Amino acid sequence: MFTACELGVFDLLHEVEEPASAATIATRLNTSVDGMERLLNACVGLKLLKVDLKNDEDCYSNTDVSTVYLVKSSPRSQYHMIMHFTQTVYTCWQYFTEAVREGKSQYERAFGVSSKEVFDGIYRSEEKMVTFLHAMDSTWQICGRDVIQAFDLSGFRTVCDIGGGTGALAKLFLSTHNESTVTIMDLPKVVQAAKKYLGPDERIHFLEGDFFNDPIPEADLFIMARIIHDWTDEKCLELLRKIYQSCKPGGPVLIVESLLNEDKSGPVTSLLSSLIMLTLMEGKERKPSECTKLLMDSGFKEIKFKVTGKMFDAILGRK
Repeated sequence: MFTACELGVFDLLHEVEEPASAATIATRLNTSVDGMERLLNACVGLKLLKVDLKNDEDCYSNTDVSTVYLVKSSPRSQYHMIMHFTQTVYTCWQYFTEAVREGKSQYERAFGVSSKEVFDGIYRSEEKMVTFLHAMDSTWQICGRDVIQAFDLSGFRTVCDIGGGTGALAKLFLSTHNESTVTIMDLPKVVQAAKKYLGPDERIHFLEGDFFNDPIPEADLFIMARIIHDWTDEKCLELLRKIYQSCKPGGPVLIVESLLNEDKSGPVTSLLSSLIMLTLMEGKERKPSECTKLLMDSGFKEIKFKVTGKMFDAILGRK
């Protein structure tokens, strides 16, 4: 699936709008015919492609699943997430055994990047940075509304999305909270790319900054999506305490993460995600009770959580 995406198989079949032979696909994508035919047949076995006999020749077309999730131009496409895994995650995963032995990120082995420069490692080039940002956005097309609607967030006029990237989750929030405005705080190069590659929205404002080292603006509501799983407990407490200081009395912080079961028996996606964080970053996925402790140790009260049954869950704490 990853190779078919990288080569552009699903995009080509979507573009031609009719079944195509292995030879035709191989010619268009500049691959060997034999290699392409084997790849296409494997995709048929995975139910990512269909094959029909046409003029005594096997011809291939996308399944509905591939059209929705693997064609790059689809609104719900996961193409960019697949490219991010191909370019970054799997490069580190070849050192997974070392990650388990050493209990630390393998970015330095994979890319020659020190642990202090890990985010620069993600953004090794503007192209890879944009791929990463689009990958993060694509997830919200699948499960963003579930986490935004997990709690009643009406009445909060000013929102600060910490590490919000291009604003994909902010746009989903604004689609049901028209009276609000969102400030997205992220690294300068992320903000510059977001402004360059994505259309403007007068309700979304960008603030360049490092949330560990720069002041966090005041807001009625703070959102932290896929942030605390990057970091150690000590770093999470440092950040949450900063947010607590900027939070208004009674104001909430919404944390979006992939929660583990309390007995750590699952979900499998969260367990695997925790292994990814071991290999790539400093952090891990956590249980609801562990997230609750981080919030309470930072000063937040009235902790609630909502398991969505999808990739990400929601936790809410109030000052």
